[in-house]
Amino acid sequence: MKTTAIPTLVAIALLACSCSANPPGAQVAQAGGQRACFLASQVNDFDPVDADTARVTVGASRMYELELFGDCSDINWRQQIAIRSTGGSQWVCQGLDAELLVPSPMGPTRCLVRSVRMLSPAEVEAVKSKPRP
Repeated sequence: MKTTAIPTLVAIALLACSCSANPPGAQVAQAGGQRACFLASQVNDFDPVDADTARVTVGASRMYELELFGDCSDINWRQQIAIRSTGGSQWVCQGLDAELLVPSPMGPTRCLVRSVRMLSPAEVEAVKSKPRP
């Protein structure tokens, strides 16, 4: 009895440890053949669009537009923010997967992400060619 249980346990352990570079649901979150998801830890720049929208840059050329729930007006005045994943994974693929932590005099303001959209290469080029204020 014990000898048949060992191969079963090994098979279960191997299945549990099999890691993938893609997050759960990544097959759904595709944009033009590219992953529409990003790791929160790989965000290296942000640009506030308005009180309820921000763009984040991942790597050199991928940009994502994050729509926020409600007014996050402090974001327009900050030079840096933090992004924190909320779903138990570091992957951000859709709304409710992350929140922005925006510094304010009263402590950080939490701005929950409502939706995530990967910008097309043409949109990224248009954003990059526009001068920053």
